[in-house]
Amino acid sequence: MSRTPHYSWKLIIASGVLFVLILATWMAPILTSFDPIEVRMDQVLQPPGSGHLFGTDELGRDVFTRLLYGGRVSLLVGAAAMAVSIIIGIIYGSLSGIAGGIVDRVMMRFVDACLSIPSLILMIGLQLLLSQGLMTIVFVISITSWMPVARMIRTEIMAMKREVFIQASTVIGASPLQLLIRHMLPQCSPTITVLAISGMSHAILAEATLSFLGIGIPPHKPSWGNMLMSAQSHLLAGAWWQALFPGICITLTLLAISFLGDELQERLARPQFRQGGKYERSSS
Repeated sequence: MSRTPHYSWKLIIASGVLFVLILATWMAPILTSFDPIEVRMDQVLQPPGSGHLFGTDELGRDVFTRLLYGGRVSLLVGAAAMAVSIIIGIIYGSLSGIAGGIVDRVMMRFVDACLSIPSLILMIGLQLLLSQGLMTIVFVISITSWMPVARMIRTEIMAMKREVFIQASTVIGASPLQLLIRHMLPQCSPTITVLAISGMSHAILAEATLSFLGIGIPPHKPSWGNMLMSAQSHLLAGAWWQALFPGICITLTLLAISFLGDELQERLARPQFRQGGKYERSSS
């Protein structure tokens, strides 16, 4: 008798929020007729109203428009930096776990050395050495966030090397690359999925932090982070809307990703998601 699938309210709400945010940013040219970078000095710091739904900033630019186009940048940076860091971490951690011995120890000491440096300081240092831009910030975030992924993948690979089905495959002539691609990495897919979700959250927050400090996305290009940066000098003047709306978007995105990651971690840890090798239930 089959059970009715259980749907968590956290999963539904988190997925719904992310879907709405992604859809709204994708439909930005349809949802607004304003130019996100057009300066209108006759409409400076107008409060939210019928003319401008979320008000205008210090240069007369429509906040709602910049919020939508800025969401494109922030979400793209989060997804791209997460993908690059996951790929680097998987490759590095897999090589370390498969190699073992002194090679593994040397590679892990390098990871430990990188993790000993606070990631924010490392990102700021690299960002100051490079020119501002979308590709630069993706590179900086990804190159400073792959180490936890590598360590986690290496741990799982080392654990699987002791399993009977891996040792049996080795005896019958399977190469390390075959073992990795056909057996080990598929078994790591739940871990990789959870790491990818948390990595995207980290990347979005890192972009917002760097842009808020003025060294991320160039100020004339909208992103949620540099919208907060430009808003801080006008809060005392009463322009609360400049900081409120990008702050809400960042908070909602991070909470939705966090809830989604927690729910996926719980679901992927269940036995029915683990098939093959040490996770396979005996049919006898």
